[in-house]
Formats: sequence, structure tokens, C-alpha cells
Amino acid sequence: MTGVQALERIAEDKPMSAGKPCAREFEYKRHGTQTLIAGFNVTTGEAYGICGDTRTEEDFSNFIEHTIEKYPNYKKYHFVLDQLNTHKSESLVRLIAKYSGDKQDLAQLHHFPSRNPLNPQI
Repeated sequence: MTGVQALERIAEDKPMSAGKPCAREFEYKRHGTQTLIAGFNVTTGEAYGICGDTRTEEDFSNFIEHTIEKYPNYKKYHFVLDQLNTHKSESLVRLIAKYSGDKQDLAQLHHFPSRNPLNPQI
């Protein structure tokens, strides 16, 4: 899960001149943010995701539910996550339990330690 800001530069770039690179103004106007929740299917190489206005545990649980429904024939799902609080919510645990039913370990959540340089990035 990550937040994406919609930004617009206040001033136009100044064109290059002899011996000088293009000059770009550092100030910008904000147009709000969007949240990207994305996943990566290691068997097919497909990246998929959803965008929204919020970054809540409900949003993340909906993404996990969408992933399980998108690939219904998988025997086991592995989700590699960071330490964000929405990745450890009660609603997520209940969702996994709902889908697991009598199948033990249908979905496994792997949490990377905080500040790990190997945290997965999309």
C-alpha cells in the first residue's frame, strides 16, 4: 500500500541554455492523494492493484478478498507484507478465517521486519 500525490508545478521549466541544464522550479501545487494497493503474482508475473481515496483496513481486506476471488483455484495464498497496522487488523484475520473454513492455512501472511532493506516493492 502506498500513497500517490497528484502534483502540479507552479512555474514552467526554464529551457536549457549554453552550458546550463534545464531549470525546474521546486514548488508545486497539491491536488490530493490516491492510495495504490497492489499485488504481484509470482507464477505469472502479473501485477494488479486497486486505487482509492483511503488507506484503511477495510480497503486492504477488500484487496485480499479480491485477490482470493480472482485466483479461486489456488491451494494456498502467500501475502508478503510490511508492518503497516492495516496489515495486522482483526478484520483481516476474520476474512482469512472466513475463506479458510475447514482448510487449514489457505492463506499465509508473511510480515517483513520494520526498516528491512529487502521489503518488497512494486
